[in-house]
Amino acid sequence: MELLSTKDKFLPNYKCDAQNNLVAVIGGPNSDVSLNMATILCMYKIPQLTYGSALMMENQTQGVFFQQMFPSVALQYEGILKLLLYFKWRWVGVVYLNDVNGERFIQEVLPMFSKSGICFDIIQRFPQLTFSVFADQMVKEGFETFLGIMKSTANVLIVHGEIQTIIILRMVLHFSEFENIPMVTKVWIMTAQMDFTSLPFQNDWNLDFMHGALSLAMHRKELFGFQNFVHARNPKGTGEDGFIKAFWEQAFNCVFPISLADQEESKICTGEEKLDSLPITVFETHLAAHSYSIYNAVYAVAHALHDVHSTKSVHRARAQGGIWNLLNQSLWQFHRYLRSVSFNNSAGEKVSFDENGSLIAGFDILNWITFPNQSFQRVRIGKIEPPAFSLRMLNIHGDNIEWPNRFNQAWPLSLCNNKCHGGTSKTKIEGKPNCCYSCLPCPEGKMSNQTGISLAIFALSFSSVTALVLRIFLKHQDTPIVKANNRNLTYTLLISLFLCFLCTLLFIGRPEKIPCLFRQTAFGIIFTVAVSCVLAKTITVVLSFMATKPGSQMRKWVGKRLATSIVLSSSFIQASICTVWLATSPPFPDFDTHSITEKIVLECNEGSAIMFYCVLGFMGILAIICFTLAFLARKLPDSFNEAKFITFSMLLFCTVWLSFVPTYLCTKGKYMVAVEIFSILASSAGLLICIFSPKCYIIVLRPELNSREHLMKRKN
Repeated sequence: MELLSTKDKFLPNYKCDAQNNLVAVIGGPNSDVSLNMATILCMYKIPQLTYGSALMMENQTQGVFFQQMFPSVALQYEGILKLLLYFKWRWVGVVYLNDVNGERFIQEVLPMFSKSGICFDIIQRFPQLTFSVFADQMVKEGFETFLGIMKSTANVLIVHGEIQTIIILRMVLHFSEFENIPMVTKVWIMTAQMDFTSLPFQNDWNLDFMHGALSLAMHRKELFGFQNFVHARNPKGTGEDGFIKAFWEQAFNCVFPISLADQEESKICTGEEKLDSLPITVFETHLAAHSYSIYNAVYAVAHALHDVHSTKSVHRARAQGGIWNLLNQSLWQFHRYLRSVSFNNSAGEKVSFDENGSLIAGFDILNWITFPNQSFQRVRIGKIEPPAFSLRMLNIHGDNIEWPNRFNQAWPLSLCNNKCHGGTSKTKIEGKPNCCYSCLPCPEGKMSNQTGISLAIFALSFSSVTALVLRIFLKHQDTPIVKANNRNLTYTLLISLFLCFLCTLLFIGRPEKIPCLFRQTAFGIIFTVAVSCVLAKTITVVLSFMATKPGSQMRKWVGKRLATSIVLSSSFIQASICTVWLATSPPFPDFDTHSITEKIVLECNEGSAIMFYCVLGFMGILAIICFTLAFLARKLPDSFNEAKFITFSMLLFCTVWLSFVPTYLCTKGKYMVAVEIFSILASSAGLLICIFSPKCYIIVLRPELNSREHLMKRKN
């Protein structure tokens, strides 16, 4: 009310001083104070900028004159959820301040967390901080909260509060000093409204519980000259406000004497004490996030005033008797200028507001590290950014985090119970959240859900071997054994085999829309390239031998153009079949409720079985032609002959896929997928081993045989 009166006089509803008008209020960080202020200030159409918690406005008018030097709380809550999911913390506890914002967090935000799979072990509130006749009740509630925290099986606790909440948290946890209850270290996740504050008698209390904590803080940058400004503060300086003396007395535990009695009974403040001599638990000389917000708020008001003065009406007002008359008349419109203000501060960061009056900015993620001398440090290990800044909301360096000592620097787990091992199944526990379950042995004849991990290992292993073979051939590309049978075909075959092994990964895991759509067509096209390369090699061997006969007309067919034509035409035909398949009846995820009694199988429905067998049939035709030619050419001279090795590889290939069809038709559920994966791996491995192992043996282990003279000698 004093703010709204004449300067230095308490006259409510009267403004007798034209030179000193209240244009805005910078308030915070407590929501209850800011809310009461907003109720009064909106009647006078005076905007308020708060640097603390977001408020729940009772009506739309209040919100018009209210702005936050604080990013959207929705961004903060979504960021905390992303943090929990990133670390896979599904079992957490919540402790919140007993106020309007705390209740809103419980009622509106926690259900959003639950929908994302987060379960809550405890949800408890802090006692109201009081030193009145209700102090006994505060102690009782605080002890109950302490017991709840210590009994919680969750290793991660979210603390929702405001700037003074750490005072209460320390008081609650201090009960372990008096009760025979050991302190159980937790990973605390604290909201950005909080900051480190303490009462004088808490200065020597243990800070170990804070080690490894994670907190959000409004993004800030260091301001040039801020340290010099802080160290220059002195209660004896001119122009200092009346608050610095009270702070000085509390921080240095001394008094500025008013009488002789004060000088005799207490330590006297000289005013020459150094702020940097205070422990960090009493005073931080570094710029805090809330201080950065206040700094930006002051400049936001200054820029808004500048915009008012810059309007054309200013010039008219000067002509009519002064700028202050204009300011008096336009104060009720000042909030409009304030809401639209946008500028770069001295740290080079942009300051602007969204349509709801929230600051457009992100949050820093801080890791608290405490030291034996009761000091601490906050290290930035990540950030949460609004969609306007980045497509990726959460950016964090998890490996750089200092965890509480209890976890021995290992990534903490926070689960209701351990994961079930193979051979057991999850069973819900009545009365417990979904995150809690029992692990019961599977009934006889049943199997628990397991990933196809062994098939994935085989696929990755064979793809690595294929990449190694390709590297060997590239390294020795100018040797006779590599040049003998069309190097480009060899490289194309090795690349297609590499992709064949990797395409099996599309078949492993829970059926999803995209993998279901492309896995069969990708397999069909890649395999067709591989088989057509082998066919082109076989035809090249046959034509090369026939072209050596005198007067042969086959010489014009020998060359790279024929081999390229065979590969491209075969691949084009298979790609056309796959295109028709995808256009007419594409595969999709489906539930099979008929194949297995009392079971629902999630599978990839192939859409059109006819098109699936057309893909397999075309590959089969290529393989049979290739096998036939290779078999007929198996006794050609060895210097040119790959046909013997191709014969063995295609015999294995055809055997695998001929046995695949009846086996595939006789199996159901996940075993159908396993049969196809095995067939792909077995046939690909057969091509790789049969065709390339003899050549790799000579290139790596018998290089003396890899010469033109040796090849010509064998030919003769």
